[in-house]
Amino acid sequence: MLDVSVIEDAEAAAVSLDPIRARLLGELAAGPASATMLAGRVGLPRQKVNYHLKALERHGLVELAGERKKGNVTERLMRATAASYVISPLALAAVQPDPARFRDQLSARWLLAVAARLVRDVGTLITGADRAGKRMATYALDGEVRFASAAERAAFVEELTHGVSALLAKYHDEDAEGGRPHRIVIALHPTVQNPAPAATPIAPPEESS
Repeated sequence: MLDVSVIEDAEAAAVSLDPIRARLLGELAAGPASATMLAGRVGLPRQKVNYHLKALERHGLVELAGERKKGNVTERLMRATAASYVISPLALAAVQPDPARFRDQLSARWLLAVAARLVRDVGTLITGADRAGKRMATYALDGEVRFASAAERAAFVEELTHGVSALLAKYHDEDAEGGRPHRIVIALHPTVQNPAPAATPIAPPEESS
């Protein structure tokens, strides 16, 4: 099982966003289970669970983990292909954010567009590396700073800009033979104080789909 899987296909994204299927993905990320086992957990008929599992399996979101005999019946044990999923902006390719449309380093929406591009590009690289059976070299710096005032924050941004710009000028070699370009993204935003609440249990639907 992967730690994180990137969903680039629009249909796969739609399947994963269905509330019942998202709940099933969460259950299967915790460990393999059969349709019968899942039915008891989510309060749905086994046939209904099987219907949703097949949709998830078609799009590579769950896979067969094994089989077990239960009386005269052979149950399929399914598992999620990843512990968590990220939907790439490629799933909404026609309307995905484009940081090149405007550039405002103090704009939260521009930051969001840059972050979306980061998810898209890294997701594409991960997919390509997985298909080629190769590892991808990456690096991320994650930290938190508490500013005493808005003036301190502005001073920090100015120093950060000058420092990173100096590093870029020092190491960038436009004419390096065999060199490979790398994108640098450094983001600064207020820390989110209240994380999103956990998903609430899903009631059985009134009508079968």
